[in-house]
Amino acid sequence: MLFVICYLLFVLCCWGWLLATVPFERLEIYRLAERLSDEIWGVVLPWDSFAKETVGRQLVRAVDSIGANIAEGSGRGSFQDNRRFVRIARGSLNETKHWLRRAFTRGLLTKSQIASLKPLLDELAPRLNAYLNSITRNITKEQPTANKQPITNNQ
Repeated sequence: MLFVICYLLFVLCCWGWLLATVPFERLEIYRLAERLSDEIWGVVLPWDSFAKETVGRQLVRAVDSIGANIAEGSGRGSFQDNRRFVRIARGSLNETKHWLRRAFTRGLLTKSQIASLKPLLDELAPRLNAYLNSITRNITKEQPTANKQPITNNQ
């Protein structure tokens, strides 16, 4: 009997962690972020030193941060933490777009490079949002309904 009680306590305490733990390497959204990161690395590598040290460094850091935050969030142990890191990843995607715009305006990107990066960028944004929505749905499922407050006009 004591074993059953201990086991149930363990399951209840760890349930959120068990649900939130998915190996990030298996997430399609992570793999897509990784592909974008590798593509951009290949684009920035041949730039001259000034371009690499200014725009290139910022661009690579921003795009690498997308996958890094997805990975960190998936290992944090709760849906709330995962959601927070996915939101940071979404911000890093926007920063990546900013630096790509700067690189294009400054003549560092060719039209063919843009053509190869654009489909990845166009796919990553909605997929990040879909992943974020799925995490949010899991947060809603995880919260007990007894603690939810009714919504009134006064709130």
